[in-house]
Amino acid sequence: MGQDLKIRYTDKELEEFKVLIEEKIEKAQSHLDLLRSSYMNDGNNGTDDTSPTFKAFEEGSETMSKEANTQLAIRQEKFIRDLKNALLRIENKTYGICRVTGKLINKERLKLVPHATLSIEAKNMQK
Repeated sequence: MGQDLKIRYTDKELEEFKVLIEEKIEKAQSHLDLLRSSYMNDGNNGTDDTSPTFKAFEEGSETMSKEANTQLAIRQEKFIRDLKNALLRIENKTYGICRVTGKLINKERLKLVPHATLSIEAKNMQK
C-alpha cells in the first residue's frame, strides 16, 4: 500500500496523536490557570508602601502585565480550543487530513502543530 493511497491515519496512529494532544491540553490548561491566577491577584502582594511614586510605578507595571497576561490567556484559550477540536477530529477519524487538499498532513508537522488542519502545500497556496 503506497503512501499516496493512504487516506487517513490508522487507529494506532490516531491513538498516539490523541495522547500527544491530551498532554498538550493539560500543559496549556495549567499555563492558562497560572496566567489567570496572576491577573486575579493583581497587586495584592502586601506591598503597602505609601510612597506615591512607588505606588504609581507599581500600578503602571501592573496594568501592563495585566494586559499582557490577558492577551496570553486569550491566546492560550484559543490554543486549547484548537487542540480540543483536534481531539474531535481524532474521534471522527478525520484527524490529519488537510481541509484544502484532502491529503494527509505530514506526521512531523502534526507532531509540531498537532491542531493543524492544513498541509504545508495548502498553507503555501494561501500566500
